[in-house]
Amino acid sequence: MFSGIIQAVSKVKKAEHHSGSLFLSIDRPIGWKITPGDSIATNGVCLTVRSVNKKMYTTELMDETLSVSSFGKTVPAQVNLEPALRLGASLDGALVLGHVDTVGQIKKMTPRGRAKMCVVQFSARFGRYVVLKGSITLNGVNLTIVDCSMAWCSVSLVEYTLQHTTFGQNKVGDLVNIEFDIIGKYVEKIIRKK
Repeated sequence: MFSGIIQAVSKVKKAEHHSGSLFLSIDRPIGWKITPGDSIATNGVCLTVRSVNKKMYTTELMDETLSVSSFGKTVPAQVNLEPALRLGASLDGALVLGHVDTVGQIKKMTPRGRAKMCVVQFSARFGRYVVLKGSITLNGVNLTIVDCSMAWCSVSLVEYTLQHTTFGQNKVGDLVNIEFDIIGKYVEKIIRKK
């Protein structure tokens, strides 16, 4: 489990396809203790560390992950990283599983002083999970929804977020991994069973 608070931005050093899987080699953030088997949210996707050395670590993305995430379409030069939460750690963001629901596309990036307003479009079938002032996780960053409809939402990217995540380099047309609020999905399932 994660909080949606990015701890590092790292370069993707190598991307290789083998036997239907995508293997990524990613720069190891300075000071991070990483061991094989660790879970690291990578642009919002929970990935398991396969191997690690002093400079980088590798992960494997299988068919299911590639089919629902942006990694199935393009491999970015840099990724947002967050290690798994530890018991007793501060939960500064929201409950994020790292299980991406779909891919969205940035439609607008409008400057607002030192911040930017970002509009992301997605399939209208996910619109029921988007609520005004609710949470949404985009490329691993937990954000508050400013405005929304059934097929898009807007979020405000403050200066800190622009400087400490890949959103500082994102532009219109870029793809983003979306994870909708898990609480909304559980509530929907409970209500539908009644």
